[in-house]
Amino acid sequence: MFTRISSLVLSALLLAGCGEREGDHTVRAQQNAELPTVFCAHGGTSQLVRACTIERMQTQSGVVLTLRHADGAFRRLLVTHDGRGVIAADGAQQAVVRVLGAGEVEVGVGGDRYRLPEAVRGVPSIP
Repeated sequence: MFTRISSLVLSALLLAGCGEREGDHTVRAQQNAELPTVFCAHGGTSQLVRACTIERMQTQSGVVLTLRHADGAFRRLLVTHDGRGVIAADGAQQAVVRVLGAGEVEVGVGGDRYRLPEAVRGVPSIP
């Protein structure tokens, strides 16, 4: 009897520790479908595909862009107003910004790359 109760308690704790209900994935997918997407390459792959969503959030430090890959990986970039465009908002790796022309910049962080509108410097064109 004690074994069955302890197994039930352990199972309940494991389920509670997951932090997500089954329907949460559907809600998150629907929310992400409504976000604008940008071209990106993840983990050192060379081909850019329009697969990353971009979220914009105002913080005390300024505007932070969160770029999310389809596999759940993400990068956070802080928009600067000193001519650099964006910098890594967290982590040890630095963002490298390269102007491509035609109103676009490419931002590289680690093995990831993102193609963003150049207006990201002034922020208005990113919803």
